[in-house]
Amino acid sequence: MRDHERRTDRILDAAGELLLRFGYRKVTIEDIARRAGIGKGTVYLHWRTKQELFDALLRRQSIALIVALLERLRADPAEVMPHRMSSSGFLICLDDPLVMALVTGDAELLGQLRDSPHAGQDLIAADQIHDIWARHGLIRTDMPNLRYAMTAVSTGFYLIDDTPESAGIDARAKADSMAHALRATFEPATRPNTDALAAAAAEVAAICEDVIDSYRKQLYSDDGEDE
Repeated sequence: MRDHERRTDRILDAAGELLLRFGYRKVTIEDIARRAGIGKGTVYLHWRTKQELFDALLRRQSIALIVALLERLRADPAEVMPHRMSSSGFLICLDDPLVMALVTGDAELLGQLRDSPHAGQDLIAADQIHDIWARHGLIRTDMPNLRYAMTAVSTGFYLIDDTPESAGIDARAKADSMAHALRATFEPATRPNTDALAAAAAEVAAICEDVIDSYRKQLYSDDGEDE
């Protein structure tokens, strides 16, 4: 790893820790530089503003989420089925408080970062993935506003996670409940054939790889174009 990349990760590690402890509004560039053990001017060599720095942090967290999903796809093409892909993403988010904050749009933690293109649930070209699901027969075609309905159902599991209703239910059981709801409501009754799953998985994996590559180039560029 180049010095530039190592320094980028060091700064973003410090920013992520402080963000989770204090929230976006209270964290300053000075705080981040002090926590990373570097001068404030060094931080500004990477990003001109606090907003740009934290956008980079969200981009890196998005990469982590997509990489984890891609690994599951490569291990088992059936992971491309909507109920499995969605519930796997849910489990990944539950294990990472910052990713969870991104997906739920936690206003207290993120502040104005909620408006970042790397916050929210549309991290992996959702329009393209829904098109792939439809073309390969992985979702029903007889429901109006299908993407809206699927998003509404899956989002509910994120938003209700920190409520009395979720108390005493472990992460795996929550993910299983999400998978069952999505499978029963939005997918065809018959399981898709192996060829359809393999083709869909390959297409979604290609999208993931493209997004990861794009984000990494933006994140670790040292030519001044994204700093």
